[in-house]
Amino acid sequence: MKEQKIRFTPIPSTAEVEAERERLAYRSRYMRVLRSTVYTLLVVAAVAVLLATLFLPVLQVSGDSMNPTLQDRDIILLVKGSDMKTGDLCGFYWQNKLLLKRIIGLPGDVIELDEDGVVTVNGQTLDEPYVDELALGECDIKFPYQVPENRYFVLGDHRATSIDSRSSVIGCVEKSQIVGKVFLRVWPLSSFSLIH
Repeated sequence: MKEQKIRFTPIPSTAEVEAERERLAYRSRYMRVLRSTVYTLLVVAAVAVLLATLFLPVLQVSGDSMNPTLQDRDIILLVKGSDMKTGDLCGFYWQNKLLLKRIIGLPGDVIELDEDGVVTVNGQTLDEPYVDELALGECDIKFPYQVPENRYFVLGDHRATSIDSRSSVIGCVEKSQIVGKVFLRVWPLSSFSLIH
C-alpha cells in the first residue's frame, strides 16, 4: 500500500489577510462606483432623449434653401410650440420630412410677390435682411394670395432655389404640421448662435 502525502497549506500571515481584505473591499467599492456611474449615465441619457423629443428637438440642416441664415450640415435646436409670428424660422413636417422655412404670412394675411421677388404682406413691403438675393423662384400660385385659416405662408431664405408656399407642391403649412421654432445653432461651434 502506498503512502499518501498530505500537503498542508501554510496559514497566511496577518499582513497577508489584511492585504486580501483591502483588495476585496477595493473591488467591492470599485464595482459599486461603476454600477452607480452606469446608472447615472443611463438616467442622464434618458432625460436628454426625453427633453429632445418633448421640448427641444435637435436636427441637422440638409440643403441650401435657408442660405445664408443656415448652412448645409448645421446642427440646430428647435423649441416646440405653435406660437409663431412673421419672420420666425420654423420646422414642419411635409411628406415625412422635416423642412425648415421662414414664416412670412399668418392666417388671414394677404401676400403679394412681384416679378423681382419683393414680398408685401397686408400692403406693407417686408424688410428682409436675411435674404441676400430676392427672386420669384418656383411659383405657381396667383397673387394676391390670402393665407387660409390655421395655416402659415412660408418661404426659404434662398429664394431662387427654395421650394415653399409659392409652389402648390408644398403650399401653406398647417398649424398641426409645425414642430417648433428654430432657436439655436449648436454646430459648427464657430457659428454657435441664437437664430432669429
